[in-house]
Amino acid sequence: MCGIVGIASSKEFPIKGELLARLKKLEYRGYDSVGYATSDGICEKGVGELVKFIERVKDGKARTAIAHTRWATHGGVTEANAHPHSDCKGNLFIVHNGIIENYEEMKKDLERKGHKFRTQTDSEAIAHFLEEKMGKGMEKAMQEFMKDAKGTFAVLAIRKGDEKIYAMKRDSPLALGLANGEMILGSDIYAFSDKTNKAIFFDDEEYAIIDAKGYEFFDSKGKKVKKEIKEFTWARQEESKHEHPHYMIKEIHEQPVAAERLIRSLEADQAQKVEKLVNMMKEADRVLFVAAGTSYFASLLGVYFLNKAGLKAQTLIASEFENFMYADKTTLVIAVSQSGETMDAVTALKFAKGKGARIASLVNVPHSTIQRMSEVSLEICAGQEVCVAATKTFTNQVVALLFLASKFGFHADFEGLPLQIEKTIASNEGKVKELAKKLKDRNDIYILGRGLSYPSAREFAHKLKEIAYVHAEGMMAGELKHGTLALIEDGTPVFSLIPNGDADMASNTKEVEARGADVILVSSMPGSQFQIPTTNRGIFAILSVIIGQLLAYYIARERGLPIDKPRNLAKSVTVK
Repeated sequence: MCGIVGIASSKEFPIKGELLARLKKLEYRGYDSVGYATSDGICEKGVGELVKFIERVKDGKARTAIAHTRWATHGGVTEANAHPHSDCKGNLFIVHNGIIENYEEMKKDLERKGHKFRTQTDSEAIAHFLEEKMGKGMEKAMQEFMKDAKGTFAVLAIRKGDEKIYAMKRDSPLALGLANGEMILGSDIYAFSDKTNKAIFFDDEEYAIIDAKGYEFFDSKGKKVKKEIKEFTWARQEESKHEHPHYMIKEIHEQPVAAERLIRSLEADQAQKVEKLVNMMKEADRVLFVAAGTSYFASLLGVYFLNKAGLKAQTLIASEFENFMYADKTTLVIAVSQSGETMDAVTALKFAKGKGARIASLVNVPHSTIQRMSEVSLEICAGQEVCVAATKTFTNQVVALLFLASKFGFHADFEGLPLQIEKTIASNEGKVKELAKKLKDRNDIYILGRGLSYPSAREFAHKLKEIAYVHAEGMMAGELKHGTLALIEDGTPVFSLIPNGDADMASNTKEVEARGADVILVSSMPGSQFQIPTTNRGIFAILSVIIGQLLAYYIARERGLPIDKPRNLAKSVTVK
């Protein structure tokens, strides 16, 4: 979940203006603590947001340096636990993204040999392990680490007085950007996409030695590996909030443009990939989606669309895929992931691939791990999303799934969709803002859905949880009578998502009204508190969630919460 950056340059670069500025692009991966180290032996670390760290550190320069922004897994959020970590003598520094599963055994063995540990982290064991094996040379030390270590890692290491960066990778993402006179390593291409569109992507069980003049790649046993340079297209400019107070509200308002961009891409630039994926879906005995978080709720809508169009489809949370899903050579598994790096999804795909299943995906970040694992991959074209909470990426995932379903007969008006999104925001934002003032002190909110509106209810609730810290439940309305009605009392806020003509949802809404619930209708029916400007059920699924996005944002503002960086969460979940 952490973000790592390394730079090896032929000229000195400013720590603040270059190294930490590149790290800022990856802050969505973690923002508990931050630090950097240079090959001159300088190391500075701090707790809290990167921008405050940048304000207080010295504005030095370096030719070779590494940096890290942390999402804590092992050890509390303290300056000592922040990366980089060093060996006993302060001659070697490492940054790490991933989890070393056998670090306790490694630590005990290293302590018996005299190494002194200063932190609670699993990552510190890497520095001491490399120090212990350094007598055989850095390459041998890396090879032995990769043989002995269990778990996941993207590691960058530097040594005092040595202008090389040593990098290793297993499961956690790592890429090398090739710029003019500068080599830039990062957890993803956004770390360097403003400087170059050329990158090399590390594969599992590879290490590399990089300096300003070039690079060499090796497999875990030391055999040299020839790597292909990939050219990519991605946002090259730094994302800005412009006139908006938070990235989240900016990204909510970007949804009409993002959706239109995707629709045009699916119709033209990605048309051949769409055709290939549709053919793979037709050839498969069944289609299985795998996803996590918001992407799971998008995939649940995809399953609804495809099943209604006559295609056998299922979805499952990625972390439970191996436990509850059967896959074989007749199966097509489609991963849905914003980052394309979600570790649970990567693990599920490896499992499915091992069973002979074909692999496809929907991702936002090109050349990500999941895209590179896929036989065909559609890009959802949402652009960079800075806020931890998914908004425009959710909408574009659903648009892509709806587009695929339309190839099997599910009807949706794609031409009118961007304008409908715009109308939904424009006509409802003011009302949502007023409602947020009334609900800001409520800690229990229920959202009812049925059929197609059930996944939307789940995502509506998900936004309230992660951004507004509200205990919200997206419920199957038909299950109310089997337990949840016991929680409804006078004044309980209950949102009811009612697509046009859904009599069962209208009946379930009456059930909670009879128990005293304060019912708020999100519906295409006239007279609803929040009017959805469509009678198409597929489009309703998207537009009703936008009400939830706005509500989560404005309740969080009323509560004074850190909207773009909610506590304990990170944008890209690259650990299990």
